[in-house]
Amino acid sequence: MGESLTEKGRETQLRNIEQKTGRTFAELKALIAATGLSRHGEIRDHLKATLGLGHGDANALTHYALGSDGESRAAVAGASAEDVLADIYAGPKAALRPIHDRFIAALGSFGAYETAPKKGYVSLRRKKQFVMVGPGPKGTVEIGFNMKGVEPTARLAALPPGGMCQFRTRVTEAAEIDAELIAWARIAFDAAG
Repeated sequence: MGESLTEKGRETQLRNIEQKTGRTFAELKALIAATGLSRHGEIRDHLKATLGLGHGDANALTHYALGSDGESRAAVAGASAEDVLADIYAGPKAALRPIHDRFIAALGSFGAYETAPKKGYVSLRRKKQFVMVGPGPKGTVEIGFNMKGVEPTARLAALPPGGMCQFRTRVTEAAEIDAELIAWARIAFDAAG
């Protein structure tokens, strides 16, 4: 599959930043590391002041350098999707990974879709996102669904309009990846195609 427009846009923006500053991305990352700054806003403001970048370019460069924008994290940091997943489910969240894996395995018969690891979750997409899955609060895996014509239940919460998903459920163990939950994923999958 070819590059997405978003990936091409990021590459173009990064090349433009390299031209404006006269430094390669590796040199810019080293410059950021040498500042000792770790907070996004501090780094962005430092880049604006020292390199004369506008807010948008300084913000983007900070995201690229830190690998923190979700969209370009794996590509910019050179990490595979598996590396990003390992990072999402690291430390105390490691116990949640089997739930995630069981959910993804259950979608195997649906057909083709794109898996896009983000900073703290994974987006599953066809023509548009149909599911997002990742660690939730208090030892849960949160699964968001984009679907219409479904009534909320005690297990399936409706979310406010304008968010990334229309419904959400939280799962605490792999056994909860059952026929009802997979049916919701199927409705969302079919609607996204």
